[in-house]
Amino acid sequence: MIEIHHDFSKVSLNQLEVIYKAVGWEKHTEAIIEQVFEASNVYVFATVKGEVVGFSRAITDHVFNAAIYDVVVHPKFQRNGIAKRIIESLLNQLKQVSCVHLISTKRNEGFYRKLGFKKMEPSMARYLNSNLIEDYLE
Repeated sequence: MIEIHHDFSKVSLNQLEVIYKAVGWEKHTEAIIEQVFEASNVYVFATVKGEVVGFSRAITDHVFNAAIYDVVVHPKFQRNGIAKRIIESLLNQLKQVSCVHLISTKRNEGFYRKLGFKKMEPSMARYLNSNLIEDYLE
């Protein structure tokens, strides 16, 4: 049974690192994970038998804007509705926020459209990583 919670203090950084690496995000070390989660102020963790199997985080001012990052589910648990439950839990926590942005990875846009997200224009970004520049920017 999948359980959802929002308490970062009850999560093992190692569990999160394993999941990031399982989806190919190799640069996410425990130190980096700790830094990005401590800089975020909304979290969702999906667990099965106490083990984290998926998660996401957001940064928000709780009034006008929020940005959702890193919707990640371990490949062994994908296609079980976990990402949908994670997004729904985040949106519930952000229900008073005027605009919720979401940074998607390529090929996942259809999934987010089903949850009510739409492409936003104009939108701009800057990446330091040249691979990301080629993948995401015009």
